[in-house]
Amino acid sequence: MTKWGDQPHWAMDAVYLGRDEAGDWLGFPTATHMSRPGLDFTTTNDQVGLVPAAGTAVGQAWLATFHGPGGSVWTYVDMTTVPRWHGRTVRAVDLDLDVIEALDRTVFVDDEDEFEEHRVAYGYPPEIVELATATSDLVHRAVTQKAPPFDGRSAPWLELLGRLIA
Repeated sequence: MTKWGDQPHWAMDAVYLGRDEAGDWLGFPTATHMSRPGLDFTTTNDQVGLVPAAGTAVGQAWLATFHGPGGSVWTYVDMTTVPRWHGRTVRAVDLDLDVIEALDRTVFVDDEDEFEEHRVAYGYPPEIVELATATSDLVHRAVTQKAPPFDGRSAPWLELLGRLIA
């Protein structure tokens, strides 16, 4: 991922797990190294990511991560430009807003202040502001209501990841 203006952001390797009607599923086993300028992080639990398929009810301008036991959240969804595959790499621009399902199952939108600051500082075009806010609303509602693809369909992918790395 990059930030607006092609500024570097998160980079990490993943295991391609497969595809279903929700999109492409990626695995991040425990001890996956993730980095961005100024921060390196090593995961402490298994996680699977979802690159949404075209035509999902919650649009396509997001990337979701579903955490297995031992994580700090259950679901973390970055609002992004529409993710695109470039060979074996997924690329998207992080648009700051995140929808998070906490361990107590509360769902909230995070980094609204960062979004407002960056919207002005980086000059987000109006259509990008609309994309990020509309997608955030759709994803927040879907995660809260356990609507597809936030309806538990990540569980078999987490199980597959566990079998692959065992």
